[in-house]
Amino acid sequence: MGLREFVIRRVVNSFILILGAIIFNFFVFRMMPGDPVTILISPSIDINQQELADALRAMWGLDQPLHIQFGQYLVNMFTFNFGISFSEGNRPVVESIAARLPNTLLLMGTAAIITIIIGIATGIAAASKRGGAFDMGMVTTALVLYSVPTFWLGMMFILLFGFYIPLFPMGGTVSVPAPSDPLAYAMDVAWHLVLPALTLALVSYGGYMLVMRNTLIDVLTEDYIVTARAKGVDERTVLYKHALRNAILPLVTMIALTFGFLITGATLTETVFNWYGIGRLIFESVIAQNYPVLQAIFYIMALTVIIANFIADILYGFLDPRVRYD
Repeated sequence: MGLREFVIRRVVNSFILILGAIIFNFFVFRMMPGDPVTILISPSIDINQQELADALRAMWGLDQPLHIQFGQYLVNMFTFNFGISFSEGNRPVVESIAARLPNTLLLMGTAAIITIIIGIATGIAAASKRGGAFDMGMVTTALVLYSVPTFWLGMMFILLFGFYIPLFPMGGTVSVPAPSDPLAYAMDVAWHLVLPALTLALVSYGGYMLVMRNTLIDVLTEDYIVTARAKGVDERTVLYKHALRNAILPLVTMIALTFGFLITGATLTETVFNWYGIGRLIFESVIAQNYPVLQAIFYIMALTVIIANFIADILYGFLDPRVRYD
């Protein structure tokens, strides 16, 4: 099988996965307990609450048979028409997501870049000093941070650097009132960004570090590496020119998935730091049983992850000539 046939097969498989995610996404929210309509109706409203509930269900199409709802849902998902938010009046879901997406991209993108750079750099350094104090220290640190709950680390940062040593804000995306000057506004957002981005980076970098270290150690035992050393090639050239190119390949999928999750945010971190992003929107929508918003976010999440996997598979063929499309 050539590259063209492989790409076609992966496109078909990706479409099937997307369709499966869409179907699952529809039924999982219908199986959740509770009724979003009754949550929105205050008991203190002095009108016929049953009539109001029926009117809301009719407006949102919830009074239709399930198969009709599903058919309309399929059309909406493929046309990216996500409908109206249940808990934000008549605001379209697209507007709700678009209002928070830049903040999430800023947070997740910054954290991802820090994670990848630190994780790969420390993994290379640890592998080159295998068995030494630095290697053991980095492995221990990575395992500890990787196992620390994100929300706990975030709260510790707030307590330490927001309360006891008030170097950074305790939450929010920008100060209230926000600075009017563009440069001051950007600096203020960056000031609020430090703690949540650092929290995500520290918790996530361990995975990159451990994969990079273990893969590089395996590659350094290969015959061609032994041959290069026997020919007198200096260790730095062996490490960076010969070994690293092959050791970096398993990280392609990790990096692709990391960027695939960029637009979905970090629910716990954004909630702890009151960051106005997609992750916090997920939390708010779960509490309010806001099905359209949750369906839209999870659909976009599945779509981006599937596309990221597809891109990673194609990149393997270009980065490693040994890959065969069988």
